[in-house]
Amino acid sequence: MKQSWKPGTMIYPLPAVLVSCGATAEEYNLFTVAWTGTVCTNPPMCYISVRPERHSYEIIKRTGEFVINLTTASLARATDWCGVRSGRDYDKFAEMGLTPMSAVEVSAPVVAESPVSIECRVKQILPLGSHDMFIAEVVNVLVSEEYIDPESGKFDLRRAEPITYCHGEYFRLGDVIGHFGWSVRKKRKPKSK
Repeated sequence: MKQSWKPGTMIYPLPAVLVSCGATAEEYNLFTVAWTGTVCTNPPMCYISVRPERHSYEIIKRTGEFVINLTTASLARATDWCGVRSGRDYDKFAEMGLTPMSAVEVSAPVVAESPVSIECRVKQILPLGSHDMFIAEVVNVLVSEEYIDPESGKFDLRRAEPITYCHGEYFRLGDVIGHFGWSVRKKRKPKSK
């Protein structure tokens, strides 16, 4: 049996990210977003949905740029705090002890403590109701070298303990249960001795 509930946003869990914006150090801001995701591979595009009354909304609308910074267990407190406090009242980088770092392709800063920072340029703004969706092209990605295996060269985000948001709570990602395509991969026959 299933119960019928009123329409709502039930697609969980979602990444809880810190979005940074601003063209100058005086206006740099951070805010937490869970309404985010990938929309296209080629060209690489993603989105964030933002309420128009948020302080960062006008900054992003004016500059046309932002950075999606993935969050980790060690950034969980800052992620929550930046989601409930306004940049109108606080310098969120200073309050949370985070380091604004220059991006490569956009004027918005990246969060130095984030394992992955995705630099974005707005292509379209869709007014949808409570939120407007900023659809953006990914113009650069910065990854922390500390999560790159020196021998294999592979990036291991799991070591950073990324967090997700689910029904008002934050969670660490869990165990790996499979890899892309594992359900259809042919099993190897054991070698005979």
